[in-house]
Amino acid sequence: MSNLDIQSLRAHRCSPLRLLTALFMVVAMMLPSSAFASEGGEKEKSLDVKGIMFEHLGDAYGWEVPFSHTSRIPLPVIVRAEDHSWHSFSSADLTELTEHDGHKALEPVVKTIDRDGKTYSFLIAHVSTHKDKVVQIFPLSEADQKDLDAKLAEVRKTGAEDLGAQVIDGYVYYDGQYYREYRPLDLSITKNVAALFIAVVLVLLMVFGLVRYYRRNGLRAPRKGMGFFEMLVGFVYYDTIKAALGAKTPKFAPYLLTVFFFILVMNLVGLIVIFPGGANLTGNIAVTLVLALCTFVVTNIFGTKHYWKEIFWPDVPMFLKCPLPIMQLIEVFGIFTKPAALCVRLFANMMGGHMIVITLTMLIFILGAFGAAVVGTTTVVSVLFTIFMLLLDVLVSFIQAYVFTLLSALFISMAQVSEEEHHAKEDKGDAALEKRDLEQLHAQKEVLAKEAASVDFK
Repeated sequence: MSNLDIQSLRAHRCSPLRLLTALFMVVAMMLPSSAFASEGGEKEKSLDVKGIMFEHLGDAYGWEVPFSHTSRIPLPVIVRAEDHSWHSFSSADLTELTEHDGHKALEPVVKTIDRDGKTYSFLIAHVSTHKDKVVQIFPLSEADQKDLDAKLAEVRKTGAEDLGAQVIDGYVYYDGQYYREYRPLDLSITKNVAALFIAVVLVLLMVFGLVRYYRRNGLRAPRKGMGFFEMLVGFVYYDTIKAALGAKTPKFAPYLLTVFFFILVMNLVGLIVIFPGGANLTGNIAVTLVLALCTFVVTNIFGTKHYWKEIFWPDVPMFLKCPLPIMQLIEVFGIFTKPAALCVRLFANMMGGHMIVITLTMLIFILGAFGAAVVGTTTVVSVLFTIFMLLLDVLVSFIQAYVFTLLSALFISMAQVSEEEHHAKEDKGDAALEKRDLEQLHAQKEVLAKEAASVDFK
């Protein structure tokens, strides 16, 4: 075979990525006939887009198995009952696989525990103010029944027709009847909690792996993945943290580096659709709020006297701070708006990215009822846009981790300025202004001298 034929074969050879993409498109084009159209011309089933989206974005007591909506990896449930007794059991005991008209689904069931002559019943509430949370349920007493009837009568006044499945405060509706509910103290290992543990383990493996490498090899630069990790450490330390904190970098660098890699790992793991990925951690405002509170605590606990002096007695005209504390209120309000901005920025960006990817993927199934021609075109467009958004989310994962770390470093540096440094910066600024004014004055003199010389010549 000639060299030209070999080059031609290499040029037309499909890479594994192209082959996988083409296979996915073919399978997706075949989905409408199997996923939406039932045999024998039965009515097509509607797709619960909202349920699928919130199932992915929200937390759960079990971890979804890839490509299956009826299988879960069980996780431990740990709750404290109304009488302060603790109970632990598997999340698989709270659900049961049922089949109706050929459609399989997970339905909630009551987990009953007998201990010391008492019976404890737990349930994942659906029709309740504590939706999708584990609650303890009790049969209705006479007083409970009267209270429930009164609340149902209030609901009846609003014109609600189905009084058998209404959300009533203090009660849960299950299997055709109401029970009194109690929301126990819940320390369960949910999907998000398990994902947090996984992210912590991955960060520790990366950090201690780099430390172990330098202990074995001295100052020789690492290569491949460890080299990329070292490059990130150097970039964040020297170009971000040290640029903002200067001589105080060693004091705060451990916290800021931990925050950067923890957020980065959570972002990247969340983009993986199979276990141990898929948990939307940074798209959960509770997680980003805790991270922002950590920066808030570090900023204000280690703040200098001059930092607090500028908050409660800033260098502004007297009428702005006394007798009405206008500037003090603004400065105190600013203490809380900084961590709020950190929290909302990270949460909104990561949540938005996940929602866009899910929406683009769901377009394939939403438009499946319009025929093979429409769904074929939609599949190609959706797959291309989904791949593009996933690649963009990888970039956003790095950017959001960097922005959170950079802003945290800036907030901490603003709280570390001493009074001497503040006055030195002011003096330096005044000297710079004087130098600029002198340069402008000399330039004006030169222009006037040239104009005078031109007049004398004429």
